[in-house]
Amino acid sequence: MDWNTQENLEKLEQEAIVLLAGLKKQQVEKKKLLARLGLEKLSREEGDEVVRHLIRSGILLKQKDALYSTFGLGYSVATLVKLGGNFGFATPCYGEKEEDIFIPGRGLMGAMPGDRLVVRPIVRRGTSPEGEAVAIASYGNQPLIGTYTEEGAFVLDSAPKIAFAVAKKDRNGAHAGDKVLAELIGRGQRHWEHRIRIVKTFGSADSARCCCEAALAAGNIIPRFPAQVLQEARDQQEKGVREKDIATRIDLRGQPVFTIDSADSLDLDDAVMVSKKKAGWELSVHIADVSHYVRRDTALDKEAFERGTSVYYANKVVPMLPKELSNGICSLNPQEDRLAFSVFIQLDEKGEMTDYRFAKTVIRSVVKGVYKEINAILDGTAEQSILNKYDTLLEQIQQMKELADLLNQKRLRKGTIELQSSEAKIILDEFDRAVDIQPRVQGVSEQMIEEFMLLANEAAASLAETRHLPFVYRIHEQPSPEKLQTLSSLFKLLGLPTQDIKPGVKPAQLSKIFNEAKDKPYFRVVNIQTLRSMAKARYDSENLGHYGLCSSAYAHFTSPIRRYPDLAIHRILGDFVRQKPYDKIVKRYAGSVDSIAKHSTSREIAAMTCERDCDDIYKAEYMSGKVGEIFEGVISSVVPHGMYVELDNTVEGLIRTDSFSDGGFEMTEGYMYRNANTGICYKIGDRVKVKLVAASIASGRIDFILNEGR
Repeated sequence: MDWNTQENLEKLEQEAIVLLAGLKKQQVEKKKLLARLGLEKLSREEGDEVVRHLIRSGILLKQKDALYSTFGLGYSVATLVKLGGNFGFATPCYGEKEEDIFIPGRGLMGAMPGDRLVVRPIVRRGTSPEGEAVAIASYGNQPLIGTYTEEGAFVLDSAPKIAFAVAKKDRNGAHAGDKVLAELIGRGQRHWEHRIRIVKTFGSADSARCCCEAALAAGNIIPRFPAQVLQEARDQQEKGVREKDIATRIDLRGQPVFTIDSADSLDLDDAVMVSKKKAGWELSVHIADVSHYVRRDTALDKEAFERGTSVYYANKVVPMLPKELSNGICSLNPQEDRLAFSVFIQLDEKGEMTDYRFAKTVIRSVVKGVYKEINAILDGTAEQSILNKYDTLLEQIQQMKELADLLNQKRLRKGTIELQSSEAKIILDEFDRAVDIQPRVQGVSEQMIEEFMLLANEAAASLAETRHLPFVYRIHEQPSPEKLQTLSSLFKLLGLPTQDIKPGVKPAQLSKIFNEAKDKPYFRVVNIQTLRSMAKARYDSENLGHYGLCSSAYAHFTSPIRRYPDLAIHRILGDFVRQKPYDKIVKRYAGSVDSIAKHSTSREIAAMTCERDCDDIYKAEYMSGKVGEIFEGVISSVVPHGMYVELDNTVEGLIRTDSFSDGGFEMTEGYMYRNANTGICYKIGDRVKVKLVAASIASGRIDFILNEGR
């Protein structure tokens, strides 16, 4: 077996986990372990390497020259994902548990973000499981983002109480107050014993723009493209849409298709058309045919794969593809011929899909539709200039809304939970400084387009499933029992029914409870906590269904400009509609879909982390000018070290327990702080008045204290 391939190493780990989990003995003998794994014929050196890998993976624990099964000891393996001032959070590496493990500072053993830990469980205090590290199985050596201080030390953004030593020769031109990227060059037994080298300086830590540039670097998100990639993009742009490209396509340039996006969108990757029929509806969704321009194994393709996704934050974007493609030849710009990959969906009068067909097409969008303008048309407030802009589309827009309403009602009948994200629109001035924060509101037209894209994505997955094509599915598994128990405790506290919240709960059952809370003052918190209880959606080559959407098969087909999985399945479906032999499709794609799914999931997580961090940074910049002011918000979560409060503008900050004026508060039930002496109680969902006491741009952290009198 080739131990240098990730696939083989993962197979080894899974086999070892199954074997060791079934053993009663905690101590493991190397020879017997290899024999049970079917590896008894390995050389001594190869056998030693297998054991070393299992130790680095955390599956085996070496203590005093003896080997032990981590799982036999009742321990778990987890990667440290966040280091705080005196605590950390680690994500389990194996098993079905998705909930992060809280690790107090004394139990971290000097671990840094990215390190893989063997964790022993300890008594649980809050809503997260708790544990302490008994070993650092392997070092992650992730890049570190923080600030260089006047004392000549490096302070990690997430752990401001820990100062890491930086020798003069390792400062790399950094000045006090600079935002920097750093790396570990020496480890001690505790955090303050580690040694740090400054790798790159970004500018002042008081500038949100500089801090966001650092966040991008930490996530390996690179704004600039290599020269070869840019040249390939320019070459494709110069070719444009040629007659030979159109010759074999269905010509739809005379049909009233159009895009609907935000006013500032430049990467227009979907256009739509709705036709009302006697027996129902026809919905056509036209997606930019990126696969025509980005061919497999080109520099463009390899770069897009590595990036995985576009990254959006504030009013900025780091695109997956160069602007020559994303904003140029691939973008479905109005009154320009564009190549598309279209799906034509037939629906009955109840909005049930009866048939679908995929085809390569050429379109010419009638107009660049804008969400705000379409919303004004639909609610009857549009000015004449807007009506004139859409004069040939007004009837179709009304039909779109009618169909979207049918689709939405159908999804709700299936039990789909209509969770609402608390996204913010961050307004920047000409100097890239945050000057306002507004909750991002989804209007009727946004919901309308979302319904159409959901249906197109389901059609793509259905085709792949029924024809047994190698594919990249978008899957969403059931919530874990631990998260369901936590959610049940919250619902019970709020007086909501909980009898159905148990392992295997159907989405419809959760949706029913969720809907009961919609008119309640605590609905916002119910929405947040229900969202947090859900498993993380991910990509997979195996179809496991989509729990949240109540869909048996789902995929991402509609955004190939900004997501690599969409581009990958465009190629697969493209070969299918061109009637390539099935065995050739399998041979061409079966070996790559799994790696595409795993890598795309990893890059999506990195992008989401970066986007969240950048939003926090800009929010802190905006709030930094409001220190001392009083605000009102809702307690969104309770943790062992305090309570998080979310303001109406989506800004979230922490009230630390040590800031309570009365020290008699204790955390109870995981959802409240209660003072046994006074009876005063603060629980999730309560509205409170808070005073802003600190806003750190460098870390994106907001600190509140309770305003007396609530």
